[in-house]
Amino acid sequence: MSTGKFPATQSNQPFASARTKIPTRQAIALISEHGDPAAEIGKDAAGGQNVYVRQVGESLAKLGWQVDMFTRKSNPNDATIVQHSPYCRTIRLIAGPETYIPRDELFQYMPEFVTSFQKFQQKEGTNYPLAHTNYWMSGWVGLELQRRQNIQLIHTYHSLGAVKYQSVSEIPTIAQTRLAVEKQILEQAHSVVATSPQEFDDLENLVSRLGNIDIIPCGTDVSTFRPISKVEARKQLDISGKEKVVLYVGRFDKRKGIETLVRATRELRAQLEQGEEIDPQNLKLLIVGGSDPQEADGAERRRIEDLVTELDLTANTEFVGMVGHDRLALYYTAADVCVIPSHYEPFGLVAIEAMACGTPVVASAVGGLKFTVISEETGLLVPPHDVAKFAHAIERILTDDIWARKARKQASARVQQNFSWTGVAIQLSDLYRRLLAQSLSGSGIARGSSATSTLLPKQVVKAS
Repeated sequence: MSTGKFPATQSNQPFASARTKIPTRQAIALISEHGDPAAEIGKDAAGGQNVYVRQVGESLAKLGWQVDMFTRKSNPNDATIVQHSPYCRTIRLIAGPETYIPRDELFQYMPEFVTSFQKFQQKEGTNYPLAHTNYWMSGWVGLELQRRQNIQLIHTYHSLGAVKYQSVSEIPTIAQTRLAVEKQILEQAHSVVATSPQEFDDLENLVSRLGNIDIIPCGTDVSTFRPISKVEARKQLDISGKEKVVLYVGRFDKRKGIETLVRATRELRAQLEQGEEIDPQNLKLLIVGGSDPQEADGAERRRIEDLVTELDLTANTEFVGMVGHDRLALYYTAADVCVIPSHYEPFGLVAIEAMACGTPVVASAVGGLKFTVISEETGLLVPPHDVAKFAHAIERILTDDIWARKARKQASARVQQNFSWTGVAIQLSDLYRRLLAQSLSGSGIARGSSATSTLLPKQVVKAS
């Protein structure tokens, strides 16, 4: 995905600098250990976090920062440095084997990530007085850097273990370590950026009452995701005007609730067979995203494919696969409704992408989705896992044309007013400058110290 006009350049030389050498800009580090900002969205672990870091980084560069985005190199064929714009690049550090590693198995390589980060600093002669970390393992890296070199630490969780583990049947062995680190981050970071009021409440009620929290939402590219002609979008995608299109966009992951959507589609079709308003043969479920069946999420994709066959929905369902970011807006626009049946979403980027295109959303009433989607105005919120209520909500949008038209207008307007990446970057930039000014003046609350050690991977506590 490339959002700027500056052509991306790549280098496979270890720490070869592809940066345009123009002085006077303050360098800052964005750290995302598994969410590679230069990765193809939708593949393996590439999702909302990747989009967030990439878009924030590019937008901050436009505001005057030199932005270096650090991630773990997971493929030996990937470039070590990818230049996105004159002042924004992705740097892939060696931390463990150069291959895909599931997130729950990555923590043991974080000390190596810290070492590689500091080697990069020394080689380039670059000092980062501020680091914005993303996800708990990057937060651990930030805590260690804070201990060693006294940086200003800002953190965005993207997912909270305290919430996530309430919605999964199997708790991973890394769980207790993650919970301890997430608590330490909240209590020691200079600022934690919550992306919604709901996440703010979760942090205070489930993690710790100690901590500095600022609420700054995620955003979307409003120049890419915007209302366009639905007729033209369907023409480009070869979708008939008669079809009623229900859209899912995202990875194949049990926590994304795709099974709920498939079962709701079957129930909806059964309801349509009893009426005359919509021909059930015109009901179309488009599932966009995910890797091919051989990739990391292939098992879940095959499970969903088997469920579609079992429920006799093959004729109503299309597995579109990965879609380039430049064409994703066509799918949102062509759809009559976008469904987000997740068991948990800290924010929900898909919701605002769909809304930005003027597409009403049916979403689980969980996490940040309760903030991004205004029920009865920009879409509908329903309880997670509730097949019958998802089916009813989708049917309402498909059959109530007057209300759906109003929701489309309100959805687009809400995103334009509240969720542009430029607006998000301006708020983050103001936060960075305030924290840097406090560090220079010695004012504000001191966070972390050389005497404070972070929990090391060798101290991993296994969940019972």
